[in-house]
Amino acid sequence: MDQTKITPLNAPLAPAPLTAPLAPAPLASLTEPASHTPTTTTPLGTIDTPIAPQKSTALVPKAEQSLAARVLGNGRSGSRYYGDGHSTKRLPGDGRSRALGTSDETDLSKNIIATHESDERGLPVKPVIHTIEVIFHRANVELPGFNQASLGYSETSEHEKALYSYASLQDIIELPPRITSAISCEILSKCSTGVDVHTITMNILHLIKQYNWDSKAVLALSSFAITFGEFRQVVSLYSNNELAKSVAILKQMPEYLEHAVELRPKLDALFDVIKEIIDVTKKIVEFYDLPRHEYFTTESPELLAAVNHIPTAVYWTIRSIVVSATQILALTGMGIEYLTETWELSSLAHKLNNIKGHLVEIIDRCVRFIARKKDEEEFVEFDRILGGTHIDNQKPLKALFNPKDGQPALYDCYSKRRVSIDELRRKVVVLFITDLDPELMRGQDFQVLQQLYTEKKANPTKTESQYEILWVPVVDYWTEDKHRVVFERRRNQMEWYSIYHPTVVPPVAIRYIKQRWNFIKKPMVVVMDVQGRIVHRNTIHMICIWGGQSYPFTTNREKLLWEQMSWTIDLVADSFDPNLPTWIQEGRHVCLYGGEDIDWIRKFTRVAKDVAREANIALELLYVGKSKPEKIVRNIIDTINKEGLSRTLDLNYIWYFWVRMESMWHSKGQLTNSENVKNDPIMQGIIAMLSYGSSEQGWAVISRGFGEMVKGNGEHMFKGLNEHGRWVNREKQIGFLPALDEYLKQVHLDAPHHCTKLILPATGAMPESVSCSECGHLMEKYTMFRCCSE
Repeated sequence: MDQTKITPLNAPLAPAPLTAPLAPAPLASLTEPASHTPTTTTPLGTIDTPIAPQKSTALVPKAEQSLAARVLGNGRSGSRYYGDGHSTKRLPGDGRSRALGTSDETDLSKNIIATHESDERGLPVKPVIHTIEVIFHRANVELPGFNQASLGYSETSEHEKALYSYASLQDIIELPPRITSAISCEILSKCSTGVDVHTITMNILHLIKQYNWDSKAVLALSSFAITFGEFRQVVSLYSNNELAKSVAILKQMPEYLEHAVELRPKLDALFDVIKEIIDVTKKIVEFYDLPRHEYFTTESPELLAAVNHIPTAVYWTIRSIVVSATQILALTGMGIEYLTETWELSSLAHKLNNIKGHLVEIIDRCVRFIARKKDEEEFVEFDRILGGTHIDNQKPLKALFNPKDGQPALYDCYSKRRVSIDELRRKVVVLFITDLDPELMRGQDFQVLQQLYTEKKANPTKTESQYEILWVPVVDYWTEDKHRVVFERRRNQMEWYSIYHPTVVPPVAIRYIKQRWNFIKKPMVVVMDVQGRIVHRNTIHMICIWGGQSYPFTTNREKLLWEQMSWTIDLVADSFDPNLPTWIQEGRHVCLYGGEDIDWIRKFTRVAKDVAREANIALELLYVGKSKPEKIVRNIIDTINKEGLSRTLDLNYIWYFWVRMESMWHSKGQLTNSENVKNDPIMQGIIAMLSYGSSEQGWAVISRGFGEMVKGNGEHMFKGLNEHGRWVNREKQIGFLPALDEYLKQVHLDAPHHCTKLILPATGAMPESVSCSECGHLMEKYTMFRCCSE
């Protein structure tokens, strides 16, 4: 009888002696490699002792001749029992039972890397992986003793669906059959001659030395998938196909089929190993699928971690494939008694799972790094678009609002219909940016814009009306159940435009709005002109001060308006009272006053009227309350009206009066150098008014026509008017207001002390320092938290 020679690629083998049948390799310790040396095979349990001379197996009784004994010649059986009286014999392995030390791991890593020559060859690994997963899915369905869930597949594999969606498999799958066959032959021949798993694994790595690392793992797995699939094909057709039955008999498979249920724990353990092999291979492929060269250098920590870990991961993947292949050998000829113990397979699966965990961590780090880089690239491009000048405003608007469903991004709140961005072409767009506040409609900013929009509707053909307001609610984490009702309710109460849904604002736009436009929570109004340029980052203050006169809402327009202003009563009071323009035109003296002290109000209004009669001047008194009007202001207004002390500003306008004053602070403040604030009469007047509005005490300002105003706190103003007789002569010389102003300055100098406070909203730019409106000294800075619920 001729001897049979199995010769894998680049690894010729001498024929085995006829007296020693071919046997699979030992796998006693599956989770640790043996030292890779050119010496003879190291069997189980002999790592620390010399190998005993081989004995003739012909002298050993047949019942005692386990496969390991026949290969090693040491006469030891190694029999075990698995519960039904059948003995379990160990497949020989690499002989390693001790854990690897640090030096061993380093040596192993060096040896693995030494097998790698270049990355010049690669494979389209994704289609191959898809095909392999279909093989294992179909190869294990209804396999005796198999738990389908162990590989994590549903009844119909998603990869199988994807596989059969390809037009031509031959155009997708490109595997070198010479290499996969060589790998199969290497495993079969070397296991049969007792070569340890580590050596076989290193030999396979040498076979595929010119392939990149992900291709190495895929090639080895492909070879095993073919073997496993052929095994499953025979099992599947055994009962109703004579050809399959004959092959199964020759392979001695009926014994496996008879004991399939009893072998289920071992098979489940094997399938756990296979699942981990597939998972690790997929993670290796996933890493090499990343755009590494675009975002990493050779010195990047993420790439260095992968370079140090992936070769070892490929080694253990191939090593586990060798172990799994020997189990198929045991099932297809060697006998089920040579199956590896369940705990050893479980240990190997655990090892692979740990490797997978490291790969997942490396990939996650790379993915996060790439995501950050892509975000930065996207942000830079977004910044370029929003910062440039375009033919029209369409490109910037489409960058800001990009619906995922491809449908129109905007919503016309008046006609209740979804509209495209094109409707805003050739129009100034006023972006009203807010969070999703249920109380938005009650807010000051909304009411200011609503007043502006009312002016626009009243004069739709005017040049100043060629703009549109667009509501942009910014929501970081949209929750349909939590936010949808609030959003739609607010949107349906508006008359202008809105985004159709908060999700049309992409994350890069939200980041830009927050970082470039400094949006936090307080509403802001950003203006885009007809060419898509951002011409004002928050025009709400300008609109609050001048309304429709602010058009086209640019920073240049804001500067021009301030240049035309001076600190007069018409700037302060505007047209809040319908009689005010008439008073100013007639040259009457107008006194605005406020505070919460009703006793002071009674005294002040009485003495002011007396002085007006004495000086023979027309004096109009108008109570304007204080900032943040509360219930006490309502009561004071009722008292003033009931007692006929003076006129009062409508309560609905009092809040606007003080909000407008705060807007003056923000608008004028951002255009005024901090060093020039002391010398700017408008800024000094604004600071004084806000100080008065922050105080509970009384205060007053008196003006005539478009001239300058005289101001003072309640105590000083009452004293000055009450002592009118002392400066009446001076009044005759220079006039009423100049004489009063002169006397108030002296009162201030004679006063022992004063206490002035200025409360500013925490939103917007805050100055480093503010000078007192009374004495000019720098004011102390405090932080105040306030909760006021009526």
